[in-house]
Amino acid sequence: MADMRSIWKGDLSFGLVNVPVKVYSATESHDRKSYQVDSSDGTRIRYRRVREGTDKEIDYSDIANAYETDSGETVILTKDDLATLPSQKSPEISILEFVPAEQVDPIYFDKPYYLEPSSKSPKAYVLLARALEETDRLAIALFTLRNRTRIAALRVVDGVITLQTLLWPDEIRKPDFGFLDDDVEIRDQELKMAASLIESMAADFDPSEFEDTYQNELAKLIEAKAEGGEAFPESDEEKSEDEDSEVADLLAALRASVKDRGTASSDDESGDEDSEKKAPAKKAEKKAPAKKAATKTAAKKTTAKKTATTKSTAKKTGSSSSGSKSTAKNAPAKKSSRKAS
Repeated sequence: MADMRSIWKGDLSFGLVNVPVKVYSATESHDRKSYQVDSSDGTRIRYRRVREGTDKEIDYSDIANAYETDSGETVILTKDDLATLPSQKSPEISILEFVPAEQVDPIYFDKPYYLEPSSKSPKAYVLLARALEETDRLAIALFTLRNRTRIAALRVVDGVITLQTLLWPDEIRKPDFGFLDDDVEIRDQELKMAASLIESMAADFDPSEFEDTYQNELAKLIEAKAEGGEAFPESDEEKSEDEDSEVADLLAALRASVKDRGTASSDDESGDEDSEKKAPAKKAEKKAPAKKAATKTAAKKTTAKKTATTKSTAKKTGSSSSGSKSTAKNAPAKKSSRKAS
């Protein structure tokens, strides 16, 4: 992980209190970096800023931004023009209000930043952080970063005030899909079965349980190519049309999914019960010494019982095994996205 460097300095203000802070990006990409090359020999591709209609290269300092007016006219604004905007001169994160956390829809979340106190005493910073945690509210603020006025929500993550930039309302697209106007009939049985499946797959979210399979496969491919290997072979795991038609009945598919989840769960439980039952049996044998004749008779009976039990268990195991195979076919998605334990 790269060293954290502040990208902005200013004051976090609420009421008459000002808290000097530094702003750091809270995230970084783990994707492998690449660059463009000529596929024939690997020579790097370069882009130049050239004037349209000529091959004359323009220096970056001479480049300005052009904006179109509502009437279609073009207006050129230089960096000096943009620097005159009042908002550009205010290095301040101004807290405007405190709202209940559940009122901010996650669809508005954009990019997170960490705030670090830059004053000698972090007391005012820690006080605000504690107050946010105690009240379970988000601080809504305005500030300017990289030529944009931004709205943000401040919350506390691991004791650090985190500034989460928010999208503006007009930046959120309204879904305009035809099916929303359709009168789709959902049967009570289907709804109950879907809810049952959701409950069977309920878990506590732990992002460390998942892995970026694309990046892992990309790393292997890079190593293979570096060693003179070839690309990955085509996958044979794609569903055929026959398999798709088997799950055409939504209710049947839901019922099968719930059954498979239940089978996998019961297999785990029965395995635990069997191991618990077998353990005390050995202890009982040690504690019960008897006469030789009685021992022989008991041995025969015990052997018979064990044989019958073994056969019965074998049948159950075979059934359970087929259920597990069915589970593997029907629900591989979740398992494949988790790390192997």
